[in-house]
Amino acid sequence: MKRRLPSLNALRAFEAAGRLGRLNLAADELAVTHGAVSRQVKQLETWLGTRLFTGTRHAPQLSTAGARLLPELSTAFDRIEMAVCEIAKDREGPLDVSCPGTFTMKWLIPRLHHFNVQHPDIEVRLSSHAKSSDPLTESADVAIRITHGSWPDNMEVLPLFNERFGPVCTPSLAAGRRYPPSVPLLHTISRRTAWADWQKLSGESLAGTGESEYEHFYFMLEAAIAGLGMAIAPWPLVADDVMTGRLIAPYGFINSGLDYVVLRRKGQNHRADIFCSWLQCAAADYAISEGLTANQIAAADKP
Repeated sequence: MKRRLPSLNALRAFEAAGRLGRLNLAADELAVTHGAVSRQVKQLETWLGTRLFTGTRHAPQLSTAGARLLPELSTAFDRIEMAVCEIAKDREGPLDVSCPGTFTMKWLIPRLHHFNVQHPDIEVRLSSHAKSSDPLTESADVAIRITHGSWPDNMEVLPLFNERFGPVCTPSLAAGRRYPPSVPLLHTISRRTAWADWQKLSGESLAGTGESEYEHFYFMLEAAIAGLGMAIAPWPLVADDVMTGRLIAPYGFINSGLDYVVLRRKGQNHRADIFCSWLQCAAADYAISEGLTANQIAAADKP
């Protein structure tokens, strides 16, 4: 059925004038002359067969009909603007990805060049402001999070891989033993229960000669590499250091019960679709190599 609507320019002119309260302000917003706005409003009044403004030219007031029409038009234009902006954002500008800082440095960035080669037209902008347990922030299109629970219903949750974790320290701190003697235990604020969780899941009991707590995972791992104690960390964050021999894993790695997932808002976003698809492929490749390598380390280190 054909729509019975007046000129869109006339509707825009009236909505701007009614919202701003002055025809000259509407003219400035629409980048047209005062006379053009006046003519458009009169054209709309003729089409409707009723006055939309009363009062003087310099101090117009909405008529009863105008007051009834204005909020409906404003709502309609707001929805049109929102839809247009969403589509434009989907096709232009950077893709904002939120991810825990140490995971970004140790896992995502070393793989990101593969995505850049495959999709040079998509700029990925990384942020690590949110906590790993926070939902998707307003400024992010995609978020990588660590979870064992549920997320808000308005988000799509895509699995990446299960987390494996275990104690790590320098070879010198272990003094050549597979099971190091009592050493300082290193903690991080972002996961204070990591040692207790590991001991419960592994059945091992490791007495520390002291404890130190660090603000970030990265600081804790640097302290472990410097020989200040033994840290407990997820395999993705220490894989390179273990493979190069800077750290050893005397007890191997076990499942922590946590999962790495990708969060994104439900709805159409072409760039997010592409990035999430690539991320899941990268995670699948990693999960295969991680499982083989971590199992080899566990078999080699345990008596």
